[in-house]
Amino acid sequence: MGETDASRNGHSYDSAEPNAEQDEPPSIGGFTDVKPNQNPTTITATPTAATTSSNSASTTATTSLQQEQEQEQEHHHRLVNRLKEGEKEKSNPIIDYSGSRHDLRPAHCVPVDGLRSIWQTDLQSGLSNSEAAARLARDGPNRIEGAKGLSVWEILLRQVSNSLTLVLVIVAILSFAIQDYIEGGVVTAVILLNIIVGFVQDYRAEQTIQSLYALSAPTCKVLRNGHVDTVRAESLVQGDIVLISVGDVVPADLRLLDGINLSTDEALLTGESLPISKHPEDVFDEPDLPLGDRLNMVYSATTVTRGRGRGVVAAVGSGTEVGKIAAMLRTTRKKVEGASLPARMWYGFRDGMKNVLGLVGTPLQVKLSKFALLLFGLAILLAIVVFSASRWQIDSQVLIYGICVGVAVIPESLIAVLTITMAVGTKAMAKGNVVVRKLASLEAVGGVTNICSDKTGTLTQGRMITRKIYLADESGAVVEGCTDPYDPSSGTISWPGVDSSSSVSSTPVVKKSHMLIRPASLHPFLQAIALCNNSTVSHGKSAADAADTADTESVTTVQTLPVANWTAIGEPTEIALHVFAMRFGQGKADIVQSEGVKMLYEFPFDSSIKIMSVVYQHLDGTRHVYTKGAVEVMLARLAAPEDVKARIAAKADELASEGLRVLCVGRRVLHDDEDAGERNAAETKLRFLGLAGLYDPPRVETLGAVKRCKTAGISVHMATGDHIKTATAIAHEVGILQGGEGDWAVMPAGRFDAMSDAEIDRLESLPLVLARCSPLTKVRMLEAMHRRKAFCIMTGDGVNDSPALKQADVGIAMGKRGSDVAKEAADMVLTDDNFASIVTAIQQGRRLFDNIQKFLLHLLISNIAQVFLLLIGLSFQDASGTSVFPLSPLEILWANLITSSFLAIGLGLEEAQPDILRRPPHDLRVGVFTLDLVRDKMVYGFFMGSLCLAAFSSVVYGPYGGDLGHECNEGYNSTCEVAFRARSTTFATLSFLLLVTSWEVKHFQRSLFDMEPETYKGPLSVFPTVWKNRFLFWAVVGGFVMTFPVIYIPVVNHAVFKHTGITWEWGIVAACVVVYVALFETWKAVKRHVGLGAYARIAAPDDMA
Repeated sequence: MGETDASRNGHSYDSAEPNAEQDEPPSIGGFTDVKPNQNPTTITATPTAATTSSNSASTTATTSLQQEQEQEQEHHHRLVNRLKEGEKEKSNPIIDYSGSRHDLRPAHCVPVDGLRSIWQTDLQSGLSNSEAAARLARDGPNRIEGAKGLSVWEILLRQVSNSLTLVLVIVAILSFAIQDYIEGGVVTAVILLNIIVGFVQDYRAEQTIQSLYALSAPTCKVLRNGHVDTVRAESLVQGDIVLISVGDVVPADLRLLDGINLSTDEALLTGESLPISKHPEDVFDEPDLPLGDRLNMVYSATTVTRGRGRGVVAAVGSGTEVGKIAAMLRTTRKKVEGASLPARMWYGFRDGMKNVLGLVGTPLQVKLSKFALLLFGLAILLAIVVFSASRWQIDSQVLIYGICVGVAVIPESLIAVLTITMAVGTKAMAKGNVVVRKLASLEAVGGVTNICSDKTGTLTQGRMITRKIYLADESGAVVEGCTDPYDPSSGTISWPGVDSSSSVSSTPVVKKSHMLIRPASLHPFLQAIALCNNSTVSHGKSAADAADTADTESVTTVQTLPVANWTAIGEPTEIALHVFAMRFGQGKADIVQSEGVKMLYEFPFDSSIKIMSVVYQHLDGTRHVYTKGAVEVMLARLAAPEDVKARIAAKADELASEGLRVLCVGRRVLHDDEDAGERNAAETKLRFLGLAGLYDPPRVETLGAVKRCKTAGISVHMATGDHIKTATAIAHEVGILQGGEGDWAVMPAGRFDAMSDAEIDRLESLPLVLARCSPLTKVRMLEAMHRRKAFCIMTGDGVNDSPALKQADVGIAMGKRGSDVAKEAADMVLTDDNFASIVTAIQQGRRLFDNIQKFLLHLLISNIAQVFLLLIGLSFQDASGTSVFPLSPLEILWANLITSSFLAIGLGLEEAQPDILRRPPHDLRVGVFTLDLVRDKMVYGFFMGSLCLAAFSSVVYGPYGGDLGHECNEGYNSTCEVAFRARSTTFATLSFLLLVTSWEVKHFQRSLFDMEPETYKGPLSVFPTVWKNRFLFWAVVGGFVMTFPVIYIPVVNHAVFKHTGITWEWGIVAACVVVYVALFETWKAVKRHVGLGAYARIAAPDDMA
């Protein structure tokens, strides 16, 4: 836009521009502008110098950045052409341009005067009500049709879609079929417990994600029949004329007709960290121009941050850019193109069976489902062995024994214990600011090898600060350690290069800035950035109250963002400048009150000239002009020699190369005969006061979190929509880049997208920093990681991040500033938007993985021991030749479901090992069933099974001579005393060995009597070790106590458990426990001696604890 009469004469519009470069950070170049009184001309996307000044300093300050932009644009266009060849899917509908021919150009390529005929609308009075109604009936409402979160039935189906649950269902059915109602009832109870716990947890998680897909503005102002009406956004149709102003959510994709100082926040779509200035009169040649560069368009769900405008609706509902991305989320898999009907039916059946059997999901889900199928097959095999041993003369006794062996091989409580453990882990995650939407993702996050993180608001604070200043006397200051961008007392200020002989303190770090002895050139600089500023920063009262008392005639209330007790109103860069001035006690209110200045005129920011000025009258009657703006524009207006301008431009380039957004500040005193209301005259012959370099600082926790990730063997990547220099600077600051990396480490998205998959795979490593990313870039990055067998986390907040979140192994959305679509696509949501919370999630995931291994080992030892005992027990036959089982079916279920379940839950609550983040990620191809776990379960299972067999044999063949009675599998009779006493002894031995095992498996290598040498030493260290986990301790005590009533309660022991009370046999039980502990400790000692099962550790950095 050119300079209007209003702006030229100093009038104030809705808002003023506090960030003169926010649409082109950190670049100094821009698009060629068209004056309102000229005919619209076609504008290409190649950046050019925004100023017509011929001085060489300005040119020097822009050349390298222009070349970088041109290169990125070229790469992006080449990619789009390659990907879309043969399938031209335009961002806007194909239009009938000028009413005479079909034009493939989308709306941003058409001049304003050509829009009337495209949508058949009157640009001055809008559509008629009847025409709008007809189009609404034809095209449908302006609403995104999509998923609204998981339904109750979907959550319920997710609980039963795994092989282990299906196996338990089969066991329950068989139990009822043979009229063993007690066993069937117990297994059914286990299934219901698993379903209920999992359903409640998943349902609660869904409730924390409110208002999914609530992206459209509820109402908007539309021009119809020449009148401005407020209508529901759903009723908008193509061709409607919509009016938007600051604070509005754009209701549809609009092609702008006109606007005044209009900017929108498009971070949800493009990833740009700051608002984008709009130019309705611009026209572009490139049909596939990136969304962020379409300066004559505004898009649905974005927010107007400054000014006002008017536009014609170009797309509604699913045709909008937001709608297209939402549609991608509804695509669960790629269509099998060209396949026949039988082939498509087969693919559908195959995918459905995979989902039902749980063969789709996280590594743990898939591994456990495959394991359950293996156990089911093994159970069938063992039943066949039993039937074969009886020569296939299958009566009720043989059938019960066969089912008993099958039940013994299946860990019935595994799925319930796993669900409960994950639910408890979810609560722990919630305390760490992570909402887990899907229980399975809790374990999955512990196995990640790569993190692909957004920058703005995740790695950084999401708010601007003034990082560096450069003053007219060539002194400078640096702000460091700022944790609260709105708090003037947060952080410290250093003055590099200032010696003790100067007028500034030699102390390198100043904590009380207002007490500083400052350079003489600092005061006018602070005065300018405070007075030429429409933001309000306040403490101890609401920002709205503060705004009422501010001395300004045109304050734009863009946002009110409380941080601790400090609040701020205004554009991010203005707030940053104001806070910097307040560090020295020179806030706007302070200056107005102390110096009695009065504002006469304000020349608001104009996107065509990229500067803002104010005129203040001082007590002595002098009138001062304070100006800030883009460096290249300000250089042309400075009253300075060319060599001085060259030094300023060089310094601006230096600051820009550090990823800072650079503003130039100037001032002049008006002569008495000069007209203060004439903008062109006021904004000339300025005296240079300084440069301000601003950026979005990293979070305080980010550096340490990135170091912890690297220590844990996890590669951290940054994928951002920001400029490459800004992204690189932040990456160095947070430790993602450490220097010495090759060219592959930092890459613009245009270059990455232009590479083929083969070229990407040939890279030494994947880029650590990707700048100017599109949704396609992030998805391709994830695909490249998957081809390298990586397991990935993707973080994001915008609608544009949603496809990547869905593609990632674990998608994590931002809770505070994340879009609803992103939250729906994610597996987890960070409530504090903090990267450090991801590290907490990884730590919890690894702890869960370790604990799953512990209780898996415990459960499987029991199952192997039971199978070993029952198979050998086939040789124990009564007088009729019928095998008498050493354990009854209910004894097995009691051991598996009651005794083992609570012990396993206790193991699931074990604290994380101190070195849990100093290990490499576990091998995803192996998963939870590592060689160490498989080897240990076989060894310990053999120990336990052998001792149980020894206990049974000792009773049967000891004093009783091997008399096993008659029909003792069905119930008690006078001949079954020996068999029942032997079963009791075996049951007590199995129960007590399981209790001891729960403490022994707390660590796979260390002895129970020296498990935590860092904390406890000496032979008595076993007591604090077992007491540390209180739940597990009381589970052991409970299991010990409950064994006695099960053995001794009359009727229950004979009719239900098929055993009886014992006396001297307790000596056998005690001996078995002692021998078992000795065998367990011996095997651990062997492992320690030969190094079996010792996992690799990563050396911690020197600065890590």
